Amino acid sequence: MRIYLKTILSSLALAAIVGVSAPHDANAADRIRVHGTVENLDGDTLKIKDSDGRDIVVKIASGLKVLGVKNASAADIKAGDFVGIGSQPAAGGINSAVQVVIFPASMKGTGEGDRPWNVRPNGSMTNAAVANAVKDVNGQTVTLAYKGGERKVSIPDGTKIVALTPATREDLKPGAAVSAQGVDSGDQTLAADRLAVGLDGATPPM
Repeated sequence: MRIYLKTILSSLALAAIVGVSAPHDANAADRIRVHGTVENLDGDTLKIKDSDGRDIVVKIASGLKVLGVKNASAADIKAGDFVGIGSQPAAGGINSAVQVVIFPASMKGTGEGDRPWNVRPNGSMTNAAVANAVKDVNGQTVTLAYKGGERKVSIPDGTKIVALTPATREDLKPGAAVSAQGVDSGDQTLAADRLAVGLDGATPPM
């Protein structure tokens, strides 16, 4: 019986979080992702429960580096930072952010560009450097500059914002939120080569 998993289509949010270095993996159509909470970790076998209550076994690739996700705020976004912002059209002519991922300097350039984001209707995922950031009474507006173009996005108060940081397998504690990406190896098992875990109560974005 094959595992119930969500196929990755054009969403770069999760792909960016777990380390995809280009917007289109050669085998993207075969890759899948899961979100859930840790039940337990035994060696290279991670058991998680998804949002629908399904139990999923994740086999972690040897030597895999775990990426941490911590909560952040709009005040943490500075000009020059490299970010991934999932957004959708809003009144006023510019997109409104749904979620923001702040990358560490070592991941600058990950999935750079602007492309459709199927998590929200008419959504866009933009991975780019912040050209400027302006704070006003209604939140913050950033201009994202990427090769070949730019996009201005408003970040309303309450937008989910996270920053990426190093983590270890010790952070895969029961109850921690996780996102895993890899291929379905059958028998209710995901063979994962990318893994992100929420730290201090944070949840990896969709």
